[in-house]
Amino acid sequence: MTIARTAMVLAAGYGERMRPLTDRMPKPLVPLAGRALIDHVLDRLATAGVETAVVNVHYLPEQIEAHLRERAGKPPKTVISDERDLLLDTGGGTKKALPLLGDEPFFIHNSDSVWSEGVTSALPHMLRLWDPQRMDCLLLLAPLSTSIGYAGRGDFDMAPDGRLTRRREQQVVPFAFAGASLCTAKLFDDSPDGPFSLNVLWDRALTKGRLHGVRLDGRWMHVGTPEALAEAEASFEHEGA
Repeated sequence: MTIARTAMVLAAGYGERMRPLTDRMPKPLVPLAGRALIDHVLDRLATAGVETAVVNVHYLPEQIEAHLRERAGKPPKTVISDERDLLLDTGGGTKKALPLLGDEPFFIHNSDSVWSEGVTSALPHMLRLWDPQRMDCLLLLAPLSTSIGYAGRGDFDMAPDGRLTRRREQQVVPFAFAGASLCTAKLFDDSPDGPFSLNVLWDRALTKGRLHGVRLDGRWMHVGTPEALAEAEASFEHEGA
């Protein structure tokens, strides 16, 4: 099975839809079921074998840095990628951190993406399915029918072999991106400089038939607003993490 010893945790955004909770607190530190959102992520990464998590910071960075210092000694080891001077978006932020992430496969994980596991744990399952001969990137996808806090039309449709296609305008597709992906630094070859979204690289992989997905066996919680946070709290009471 593939091993991912590093991960990029995206924690630099403003969390505007989570206001007023994020007026004085960065979204990764918003508590869910007694733990900060970012702790749910870091603990899950550690369980999957990740040894080092690179965490980017921009909005209220001192609070995130202080929180991570409190985790010192608890896996995974955390390293800060500083974006105080310029917020680089998901793609640009990960590209800046590539020297810290290495050449082997690594996860990219939103700091606010949480789910309850089913029978098959998501991140180890992604590692088992990773195939660089066929894939440039592997995305974790949540079925809309079982997700919490998500009211959109979905992001992707998925073929039986795992290859993805984007949702067309006015179309409804079965899956939403659940905030975790697996790739190597090769995905960023010839990528833009400065701020850019990972979607730029995903679309490039799509045109080559090399963007793949895996269905989450569990319940994804899209914790985007205070209302969705309350719904996720209720779900955790019944299902746990």
